[in-house]
Amino acid sequence: MSKIALAFIGVVVLACYVVPYTLLSSVAAWYGAFLFWCAAGVAIIVLNVLATAGFGEDEA
Repeated sequence: MSKIALAFIGVVVLACYVVPYTLLSSVAAWYGAFLFWCAAGVAIIVLNVLATAGFGEDEA
């Protein structure tokens, strides 16, 4: 699961560069991109929790 979460983190980071300059380039108001950045931030937090969830499982 952590490898999939890490792959999605890469996709979200790539989207953070691509989306504002392509899909949101015609939005003149700052709050158009703000909603995207908030959603991307929440997605990164959730994916980081999923990626690191198994770190404590191998304790003996």
